Amino acid sequence: MGLLVDGVWRPDATGSDISSDRYERSRAQIRNWVTRDGSAGPTGTGGFAAENGRYHLYVAWNCPWAHRTLLMRALKGLQEQIPISVLAPKRTEDGWVFDPSNNYVDTLSGASALYEIYSAGTDKYTGRVTVPVLWDTLSNRLVSNESADIIRMFNGAFQEFAETNTDYFPEPHQDDIEKWNNYIYPKLNNGVYRAGFAGSQTAYDDAVEDVFEALDRIEAALDTRTWLLGDDLTEADIRLFPTLARFDVAYWSAFKCNKRRLIDYPNLWAYARRFHALPGISETVKLDIYRRGYHSKSAARNPHGIVPLGPEVNFAVS
Repeated sequence: MGLLVDGVWRPDATGSDISSDRYERSRAQIRNWVTRDGSAGPTGTGGFAAENGRYHLYVAWNCPWAHRTLLMRALKGLQEQIPISVLAPKRTEDGWVFDPSNNYVDTLSGASALYEIYSAGTDKYTGRVTVPVLWDTLSNRLVSNESADIIRMFNGAFQEFAETNTDYFPEPHQDDIEKWNNYIYPKLNNGVYRAGFAGSQTAYDDAVEDVFEALDRIEAALDTRTWLLGDDLTEADIRLFPTLARFDVAYWSAFKCNKRRLIDYPNLWAYARRFHALPGISETVKLDIYRRGYHSKSAARNPHGIVPLGPEVNFAVS
């Protein structure tokens, strides 16, 4: 799918996440932090102070990692303070690109492809060009391309500008949130990709067992809880929902995670609909884009590019 090598786009370069027959997601490399006073965060360098309108977020509707950032942005009420540009829901030989004919436009700089943003905002970057990515309009630098870090920035650093003061990573519950995060990410968030890109039956079987072990465990936990930690929505729920939103229309068929559908889990289905009904969330969910994107033409997974008509999913009804 192409790589940047020393800041130059190489469409024929490979950056596969598949090692042997098992899928292993590469790690984000750009990990600076926006903080309230501009001091350095847990990783990266300082100089990125939270300011109204200073930062710009690049996303794609079909990417679940970008979806996390859109969810936190909506829940905190930061839509006006942190504008976005949306990449087209497809990748070409130029990687993630814009498509003005279909209203996918870089509203900040008018770039035609995301690699141009990476090249302009980093020093000779080498690696994959991914969404989401947060851009600093003051220094013209990339802040971060790690979704887990970006949602924590939105939750904490931008509190002064947020419409809601809800803390989705409250200190008394941080250990429990991290326990859920550390369980859900490898088994479910990334587990569906390990299944979809498995290179052997054993790798596929292992991944699918992890996916449904996680769904079964969460289903049981929700017997007595509204959200993963109880009565209050937290970061753990925000990181879970993008996978649930895509499950029946994409992962169930395209990635062969088809032991059960999300709708077959009474608690999880109610939970997903409850999350979907929160203010600003439904605008971030694009079921048709998921269906078409995950069933796009692929020599390994879908050689004819046939997009299934079902199943029909409607989070607005039970």
